[in-house]
Formats: sequence, structure tokens, C-alpha cells
Amino acid sequence: MKISKLAILRSFLQTKHFSSLEKLHAFQQQRLQYVLSHHGASFYPNSLNLEDYPIIDKSVFMANFERINTPHISEKDALSVAVEAENSRDFSPVLRTPQGEIVVGLSSGTSGNRGIFLLSAQECALWAGYILKRMLPKPYLKRHKIAFFLRADSHLYHSVSSNLIQFKFYDLFQPLDTHIDALNRQQPTILIMPANALKRLAQMPNLHIKPIKIISVAEVLEDDAKQLIENRFRQPVFQAYQCTEGFLAHTCRYGNWHLNEDAVYIERDWIDEKNGRFCPIITDLNRSTQPVIRYRLNDILTACDEPCPCGSVFARIQKIEGRCDDILIAQTQNGEPFDLYPDFIRNSIVALNQPPQEYRVEQVSGSLKIYLKPLNNDLIKDIATALNQLFDKLKIKPLHLEFLEYTEPPLHQKFRRIKKI
Repeated sequence: MKISKLAILRSFLQTKHFSSLEKLHAFQQQRLQYVLSHHGASFYPNSLNLEDYPIIDKSVFMANFERINTPHISEKDALSVAVEAENSRDFSPVLRTPQGEIVVGLSSGTSGNRGIFLLSAQECALWAGYILKRMLPKPYLKRHKIAFFLRADSHLYHSVSSNLIQFKFYDLFQPLDTHIDALNRQQPTILIMPANALKRLAQMPNLHIKPIKIISVAEVLEDDAKQLIENRFRQPVFQAYQCTEGFLAHTCRYGNWHLNEDAVYIERDWIDEKNGRFCPIITDLNRSTQPVIRYRLNDILTACDEPCPCGSVFARIQKIEGRCDDILIAQTQNGEPFDLYPDFIRNSIVALNQPPQEYRVEQVSGSLKIYLKPLNNDLIKDIATALNQLFDKLKIKPLHLEFLEYTEPPLHQKFRRIKKI
């Protein structure tokens, strides 16, 4: 697929840093009205009122795949291209339609049902220009070498390549240590990886690179991993919240999360309003091949109302806690259902005087399987005490605890520290 460098430059230059909420809101409404009047998808209603559109999720989106995408590509045809690319590890094929070539990608499917995304060359250029403006270190005209670790390559990522930017994809289906020589030769200035892979890379003694910007993607980056990575590379770790449905948020130079409100319009579906937890309902302000309108993500975000010293008017979020699928099931002492959020478990474990080197928690029925490294009696006793104190504090019935030896999960699978099976 040929992606116009001029279109990328235009997108880069048109991506603004808004000076006031009034200007941001005016821009949002202008783009929103355009999206609603030009979506061209038979699935959505013909209305300029966002409230007239149904709130949908991935299952509805995929069940109506052909009615939502405007080239009317069938799920079967899109899936055929995507799966063949996954199996062959050749990500160059595209779908050819009367409207032009279409990039097909596949989500990692952490919730059990994989999503398919479709993008035109113009949309790839828009994405590339936008993400470069938001994430590229200044000065913008400096040459950069980008090392990008993901489980799947895409035309989308290569669209950022230019005379100034060299892009190299590293396949997470290959063992991490097999990439070390190539990394040492490339000497990337920008390193982009999922959090768990980045943490493992930072522990490899034969790695000799000095990136000037490190970006964690795809997974929750925990504080201990962030500290380890920053100590190794002597650089702050930035984060990008990019998923199948869009580029939703990024961290600023102060390490604070900001929603990309000029790229996506976000409504909040509160699941714990008292403590600021919500699921985002997104409307993409740029996509037209596969319009995304009032799409409810399954991620748990925690709101933050404090202004950021960076001066951005984009809404802040305190953290991306995990997925709604990862809210553990518990009962109050009276037998009522109780939502046990992943952060409750996470905070109890990392607050120990001597926390584990690694851990993973899986809920199976009424039991918690806790995988530990190292697995020893002192650590088992400390974690059992901490969790039982948590259950008592929350006034919920204790969950049965089972302790097992920790094993490293495959890097090509999205890492979830705490999950419900």
C-alpha cells in the first residue's frame, strides 16, 4: 500500500495543542457533526444527534461488521487476510476494493473475541501524522530510529517511515533474546514495546542501546516495572493507550495520562462513580472506512480532575486499571454480589515489605490461584495475611487461596496480571 508522505505531513501539521477548553469543544462538535452526517454505514441511524445512536460493544460491532464498514467487506474476507498474515508472518497483503486498498488488522482478543480493524491509506496517514505529533520527541526534524515490538506488523506502523525516521518491526512471536543483536546494531533512539516485554528487555545484560524515548504500549505498566525500566535506560517511560478502536490516550512529560480528545470523543459509563472508575464510550473523529460511533470499551479507567502542570486541556485519567472482565467476583458477608477490582488485589501484594519478584492472580470459581516467584512459605504467609486483611476490611467473604509456581507467559499474548478465568 502506498501511503502519502505529504498526507502524513499534513496530518502532523494540523494536529494542534489546544489552548482552551472552549476551542477544544468547538473542534470536537465540528468533527462530531461531520462524522454523524457522513458515516455512510447502513447499521447506524441517519441523525445528527449522538444520543440517537445505540451504544455498542465488540460483539455487536463484529455481528454487524459488513453493515458498519463502508466498502461492505465481509467478515469472512477480512478475517481470511488477517489470519493468513498472522500465520505466515507476512503482513504486506491488503484488501483491494473499488474505494482503494484497505489495511486489515486483528486485535489480540484478550476478552475472548478478536476484533478486526480496517483502514484506508488516507486513514493510515492521518494516524501516522497524529501519533508522531503526540509522541515524537523534539526537535521534530531530528533523525530517529524506531524499534517497535508487537505480536503483529502492519502497514499502519510502517507509514511513519521517512527520510528522517527509520522503522524496524520486531516480532514478539520470536524469543526476546534473539532480537538483541539486531537491536544492538540498530541502536534505536525510540523504543516501543508492551510493558511486560519492556520489563524483560530491561533485565538483559547483553543489551547495549541508549534510547532517548521509551514508550510502553498494549498492557498496564505497573510502578515497579516502570522504575526498573527507567533505572536501566536512564530515561522516563512514556505510555500510549492504543487499541483496535483508536489511539485513545498518552502520557505527557510529567507522566500524567491525557485522553486524545481531538481524535476521539469520549462519553463515560460510570461503573464506580464514587471512586472515579468508568468505561469509555468512544466515537472516533477521523475514521470513515469503519466508523466507530458510541463504542463501549471494556477497559476500566480512573478519572482525575486535577489540572496537569503540562498545561494540556485534554481530560486527565489517573490510570488504566484493567478490563471489566478482570473484576473479580466476591460476596459481602450478607451474601450480596461485590465487585473486587484488580487494584485491590494488586495494591495488597505490592505493599508488602518484601513483595514477590513476579506474580499473577487468576480467579477460578470462588478460588484465587496465585502464581509466585519465588514460591516460598514466608511469601505465601505474607500474601495470605494481606489478602485476608483486605477481605476483612471490605467486609466480604474470604476467597480460597491457592499458591503455585510462577512461569513467564508468552510475550505475544497480552499480559494480564490479575484476571478472571
